[in-house]
Amino acid sequence: MFLLLALAAGAYLVLGEPAEGALLGGFALVTIGLVVVQERRSERALEALRALGAPVAVVIRGGVAQRLPAAEVVPGDFLVVEEGVRVPADATLHDARSLAVDESLLTGESLPVEKRAGGEGEAGEVFAGTLVIGGNALAEVTRTGVATRSGRIGQALGDIEIESTRLQRNTARLVRLFGVVALAVSLSLMLFHGLVRGEWVQGLLSSIALAMAMLPEEFPLALAVFFALGAWRMARVGVLVRRAAVVETLGAATVLCVDKTGTLTENRMRVAWLCEGDRDVSLKPGELSPANMASLLDVAILASRSHSMDPMDRALQTLAREGLQQAESGHFPVSPELPAMSVAHALPGGGLRVATKGAPEAVARLCRLGADETAAVLEAAAAAAARGLRVLGVAHGHPGKSLPANHADLRPEWLGLVGFEDPLRPTVPAAVAEAREAGIRVVMLTGDFAPTARAIARQAGLQAPDHVHLGSELDGMDDAEFSAAAAGEGVFARVRPEQKLRLVQALKARGDVVAMTGDGVNDAPALKAAHIGIAMGQRGTDVAREAAPLVLMQEDFGLIVDAVRQGRRIFDNLRKVMLYIVAVHVPIAGLAMLPLLMGFPPLLLPAHVVLIEMVIDPMCSVAFEAQPGEPDLMQQPPRPLSESLVGGAQLALAVGMGLVLLALCMVAYLLAQAGGADDEVSRTLAILALTAGNLAMVASLSRRGRAWLRGNGRAFVVIALGAAAILAACIGVPALRELFKFGLPSLGQAGQALALGLVGGLALELFKPVPAVQAILGRQGKGGRPRT
Repeated sequence: MFLLLALAAGAYLVLGEPAEGALLGGFALVTIGLVVVQERRSERALEALRALGAPVAVVIRGGVAQRLPAAEVVPGDFLVVEEGVRVPADATLHDARSLAVDESLLTGESLPVEKRAGGEGEAGEVFAGTLVIGGNALAEVTRTGVATRSGRIGQALGDIEIESTRLQRNTARLVRLFGVVALAVSLSLMLFHGLVRGEWVQGLLSSIALAMAMLPEEFPLALAVFFALGAWRMARVGVLVRRAAVVETLGAATVLCVDKTGTLTENRMRVAWLCEGDRDVSLKPGELSPANMASLLDVAILASRSHSMDPMDRALQTLAREGLQQAESGHFPVSPELPAMSVAHALPGGGLRVATKGAPEAVARLCRLGADETAAVLEAAAAAAARGLRVLGVAHGHPGKSLPANHADLRPEWLGLVGFEDPLRPTVPAAVAEAREAGIRVVMLTGDFAPTARAIARQAGLQAPDHVHLGSELDGMDDAEFSAAAAGEGVFARVRPEQKLRLVQALKARGDVVAMTGDGVNDAPALKAAHIGIAMGQRGTDVAREAAPLVLMQEDFGLIVDAVRQGRRIFDNLRKVMLYIVAVHVPIAGLAMLPLLMGFPPLLLPAHVVLIEMVIDPMCSVAFEAQPGEPDLMQQPPRPLSESLVGGAQLALAVGMGLVLLALCMVAYLLAQAGGADDEVSRTLAILALTAGNLAMVASLSRRGRAWLRGNGRAFVVIALGAAAILAACIGVPALRELFKFGLPSLGQAGQALALGLVGGLALELFKPVPAVQAILGRQGKGGRPRT
């Protein structure tokens, strides 16, 4: 389309019409310039995302500690890793003190992993991308870049091709169809004019005008602007769109695969349950513990480290009362043999107070509980774990003025249990309910334990079954069994990265349109393989953000449903604008061709087509894009991905609308000719009718119902007034009237032409109540699908 505009401009310049040539050339540059500006805006947004933060590593080279960009770390370097540091490379531990690492970005499991120097296998290693939440260590780098464990996962991304969207493919076919028809018809017109009438120059101009009328450059313009403005609107609420074309695919999503940690949950721990003796209480967010259990919580707080990165310690510290913390006089760290921690505090009058917390069975062993008491403790802890809680035992004691040499020699007094939960994000239940109402299945994938996954699923409203699919079960399934497991609204726990990818592929093979959320390196292959990958921007890894076309900058799960709504609105409005583009080009092409075939002088020249498109283009790119979604947008089932934006039924409706408007524009033209008006006045009246019908058609197509009667928004009003002012200037200003070869009709003639155009543009209103027409316009009944 750009080349055609350039050709028309060049032809006018060669033929000695510099004004028309400049007009067409300027319009071509504006069209391309808009696309370039929007693309550059998207690139700047992506550059801002990449600048969120560059990791830094502390390495020892030549006996000197240096801070270097993580990308400069090489095998053989010695890393200093401490609490709060993200490990920049795979490394073997040489010295480690109470080292605990959060490996959820690799495994999806939120529970910290204890590491020790000389440990077997992964216990003696740290991996790139993981977060140190406790202790410190010295580690020798063994692998960097793609050779690391996370890098090997990243290599799988190179084998997954990014699919073009259905809309892109359908629009390309539609453009090719128009291109072939326009080429054939315009060449035929030029040959007819030249061979039959001998007017080759006029035939060239008329064929260019016809080709411009039939080759709607608004298609790519509308796509570019809709996607760019849609991306801009989503960015305003915290959703960054890295590949704008995928926005419309959201409207077809049938399955949303959700990662639990950091997506459904807040990825932080909260004290949710206390148990002391035969009394227990569940705490709501922000609720204080009851007075008769204050001592249990106080001891648990004293057993936590003040500046710890451990999520349970941090949860306890948020509940610490002012003045409760006392100076530490020593502590026993967690060890593989005794997974419990004791912290000693000096008492004002002398002596020590020891606070202990850890695995319930370990603390019970320290307290020398009897078999019956231990069984009761473990039973209570197991019941809490089944609700998805992390449970710690709590004890305290007064060992005198000094600590024993061995942690196991402490004999604290048992107090009770404290349960922690990773809280569900408050927006999740409503978002899940709205997704279900919109016909979207929600499937939870997590590397966490089954009880935790089941509890979170129920809180979120996923209606999780009692049976949770485990990763170990998936390994034994063949493709048919795996597909059946993926078919329901289920929960998958203890899943590995390759199983997430396999699940996405199984869903796609079933015909589902898959959206996948995630934040870890382990999620990246599935994010890229899904139709819509949605990464978390704040906690997510660079690999996940690069693999996903959508990034939630605010990490609010509710924004996912907003993104689906936006995708549906974009597709719905794009269908309306495509119907409009096809419909409005029918009378333009007809007015360019029919008068010539009937023996009249040319009615439309290239300059007139440009003038008309000064109305069409802003209507396509601004007025339709600004239309709010239909009221029942999120009560409709997902549209099939195979559904064409403009199929046969839509084309037939659009062509029919265009033919009605063409007929009434020709009536205005022929009435003027029959009344003795000259060619310039007749042309003016036909274009007045076409402009009025153009605006009326926009108003009619903007809603499936009769909402046009209540107005179509500020953008439509502004553009309509602007179009009327431009056309009035072209008719009323003598210099412009001569440039466009217009005449000056009477008020009666102009009123008649405008009335005919309005009737033609609003013809669709007579047929809107018909269910078949509503289906063509996009309404889906219960269980129904729109015709294509």
